Parts: sequence; C-alpha cells; structure tokens
Amino acid sequence: MSPFIAELVGTMILIALGAGVSAGVALKGSFAESSGWMVITAGWGLGVGMAVYAVGDISGAHLNPAVTLALAFNGDFAWSQVPSYILAQMIGAMAGALLVYLQYLPHWKATPDAATKLGVFSTSPAIKHPVGNMLSEIIGTFIFVMVLLSMGANQFTEGVHPLIVGLLVVSIGLSLGGTTGYAINPARDLGPRLMHTLLPIAGKGPSNWRYAWVPFIGPLLGGSIGGLFYKNVFQGQSTPILWVLLVVTAVCLFVAHRSGRKTQDSVSHKATA
Repeated sequence: MSPFIAELVGTMILIALGAGVSAGVALKGSFAESSGWMVITAGWGLGVGMAVYAVGDISGAHLNPAVTLALAFNGDFAWSQVPSYILAQMIGAMAGALLVYLQYLPHWKATPDAATKLGVFSTSPAIKHPVGNMLSEIIGTFIFVMVLLSMGANQFTEGVHPLIVGLLVVSIGLSLGGTTGYAINPARDLGPRLMHTLLPIAGKGPSNWRYAWVPFIGPLLGGSIGGLFYKNVFQGQSTPILWVLLVVTAVCLFVAHRSGRKTQDSVSHKATA
C-alpha cells in the first residue's frame, strides 16, 4: 500500500468511526440515541486510535492536514509530499462520510431536525462568536499538535502509542470541545460537509458554508503554530516563521471579528426594517 492510499484509508476509518458515533448519538431510532457527550468523545478518540493502528506503519498516519503542515513546518516531513497527503485525507474524509450515510440510511428520514443531521457531518459553534470560535479551533489544535509531538520523547510499550493518541483526542474533546465541537482537523469538517451537500439526505437543510472557513483555517493555524512552538521551545531551534504565523493568525482573527460585526449589523438592520 502506498502512503497516499494509507492516508486515504486511515482518514476514511477515522471519519467512519467518528462521524458514526455522532450519528448513533444524534439520529432518531438508534440504540445509542441521546447517550451523550462522553460517548461522542470516546468514539472519536477510539476512531483516531484505530485509524493510527491501521496505517501508522505505512504513512505515519497523519490523517489530518493540520498535522501534515505542522510536521512540514517542523522539518520532519517533506514539503513536496504535503499536497498529496492533504488530497488523500480529503478524499478519505469524504469516503468515511459516505459510509456513515449508508450505515444509518433509514435514520435520516426518521430524524426531523435538519441541524441534527448536519451535526453528524460537520461541526458548529455552541455560541456563534466568530473570534471565539476561531480561537477555540486554534487552541484545541495547538494543544493537540504540541502534545502529539512531545510524545516522541517518551518510551511506550510497543503498540500502545496509537491508543495514547486516541486518549489525547478524548481529552481535548472533554476539556476544549464543548465550544465548537472540536474539529481540530480541516479534513474532518470539510470532507463530510461536502458530502452533506452532495448526498440525497432526507430532510436535510443547508450545509452552513458561512461557518465552514472557521474549522478549516483555525486548525491549520493552530497546528502549524503548535509544530513551530515545539521546535522553538522544546527543541530550542528558533525560527522566524513562528512570528509570521502569529501575525497571520491575528489577521484571521480580525477578519473573523469583522465578519461577526457584519452579521450583527445585518440582523439589526432586518429587525428594524
């Protein structure tokens, strides 16, 4: 198996098990219906762990464009391979979402709420606040990548490392995920959101593309900063790119602030019209 196929299959497994647990908890008629946040975070964490077990020896199991970029910025991954890895992750995420759609085929019609169905495929904020939502995704992915890279300094019993990575995802979900649903992976949100748009899901609503840039850009920034922070602080290798990325992050937060203001002004205008 090539690294491209491994990333595709690994990301497919991740989304099938992760979005699968979201579907099981959210959709009507499922035996897991309403089983709660603990089940969702456990399912996503175990999904990551199983995916890493499946393809880790072949591709390194990035399964996440934010991880791929972080490793490239950190000097541990060739920039020439970044586009193919990200393409594989996106295709794999879409394939995993398709599997979830098929697995729960009769449950879409049984679930009346369109937002619930969208939530199986993609993330959304608990409270709409563009700056706060962007910060949540940046911070969550920053912690994820920084701790992920730090794990390399520890000795684990052979075969345990993927499970530890899964536990890290569970920890982030429990502690930081309640604000935006912790995408912490651009492919995890964008691929399934595309499938929500394309698939003939009974009773579906819009795919909320207005929000989609937050769980895409936020993890890319947070992961890249996490990789460079590890290189600067943990390894003591100073690089000016970190400061450039911090400036880019400030610009993105300003854009998020402006978009939030425009939305508020539009709502206020409609209310007074």
